[in-house]
Amino acid sequence: MANFRKVIKTGNSLAITIPSKVAASFSLKEGDFAQLKVNRTKTSLTYVFTGHPRQLSLISQSKTK
Repeated sequence: MANFRKVIKTGNSLAITIPSKVAASFSLKEGDFAQLKVNRTKTSLTYVFTGHPRQLSLISQSKTK
């Protein structure tokens, strides 16, 4: 799916917005974390959204005896 977005300035940084339908389909909310992956040889940026800080972790914690 080709979807072009305009780079905008926000403060001293640059930003690319996420369409609201895409954000809703992935349940993205303000404050969620994203990991930026840069591939200079392909001239590409990839953002990986790694879950929501509001969710509980499914990793069990070790029990102390």
